Amino acid sequence: MDTLQSIFNAMMREALSPQTAAVAIAVIGLNIHFGFTGLINIGQSAFMLLGAYGFAIAVWHGLPMVVGIVLGFAAALVFALILGAPTLKLRGDYLAIVTISAAEIIRYVGRSALLTDFTGSAQGIPGSQYRNGFTSLSFFGDGDFTLLPFNYQDVAGGSAGVRLVFWIVALACVAAIVLVARDTERFQGNARVGVLIGLSAVLVVLLLFLFPVSTQSTGVNGWWVRMVAWVLVMVCVGVTYLLVRSPWGRLLRGIREDEEAIRSLGKNVFAIKMQALIIGGLFGALGGMIYVLPASVQPDSMGRSLTFFCYTALLLGGAATIFGPVLGSVLFFAGRIVIKTAAAAYIPNSVMNGQQTEQFSYIVVGVVLMLLVIFRPQGILGNKRELRFDV
Repeated sequence: MDTLQSIFNAMMREALSPQTAAVAIAVIGLNIHFGFTGLINIGQSAFMLLGAYGFAIAVWHGLPMVVGIVLGFAAALVFALILGAPTLKLRGDYLAIVTISAAEIIRYVGRSALLTDFTGSAQGIPGSQYRNGFTSLSFFGDGDFTLLPFNYQDVAGGSAGVRLVFWIVALACVAAIVLVARDTERFQGNARVGVLIGLSAVLVVLLLFLFPVSTQSTGVNGWWVRMVAWVLVMVCVGVTYLLVRSPWGRLLRGIREDEEAIRSLGKNVFAIKMQALIIGGLFGALGGMIYVLPASVQPDSMGRSLTFFCYTALLLGGAATIFGPVLGSVLFFAGRIVIKTAAAAYIPNSVMNGQQTEQFSYIVVGVVLMLLVIFRPQGILGNKRELRFDV
């Protein structure tokens, strides 16, 4: 049981990590592109990289952090305009090829030795060059602390039976959240959102009770950056909820379903697509800024594979849903770390070493994704009716 608890602790660290939150924000933007508008954008990592570069370069060269954030968003905005103007008339595979090519161009420009003074070339920009302004805003203080000091260890000495009971309750909450999110007949509108928020709050308390994880208050990967990252995730979810329920959001769905029908109503389809590309790209830029706070700005860390991770999380949680990108991101990264740590704990080194367990975790995730696409293409929270893409 102790080994299992250590595996679950590792899962919790990964689920709550700021980089998981950063990817969730980027997936929310990708959901606006692909889920709601039907744009097959394979270049979301480029928006993330530009947001990270704009933020880090500005702070590195002595500009205020606010200016860096604005420059990160401006870089993503300009890139969206340059990318979208000649390509948004393309559909399907053609748009995918163009966007992935554009993302690779951004990555290779960042690797260029000619821009070493700005981008750090292939070595990137160390986090110590731009992180201090953010950490100085923390009111958490120094040292370590456990987010929920009262945990399972304080009940019956933390026996296996206590943990088992609370695990069963936590899994029941997860099942209830999924059922409520998918049940559109019984729960509608604000009632549905209220039930989801209540169940999610109970689940969070249970998980924190089961994972007495002690982490730095303010540090490279401390509670300060985690809190800011997840607050921004909730804000992005709220903004997306308001956008897709507006008349503009219904236009996005109309374009996804039948672009010609929307054009016949006198709507400027190109302008609406451009707006969706820009808004989703700005979410990606914000995700990129959060992604590099506990790390460094290294172009290869935000390449093709990161975009594919975003698509995996989106398909896992459910495209064209509000909470799907967040659920998919958490499940993707937490599930991968569980596979990795479980393989390291139970498979002898003579069979599989530490480096091989990393590769094995991605293999298992890939197989799960294939099975998901075959047997439940709409994802956990998705609806089959949302899969009618006119691409």
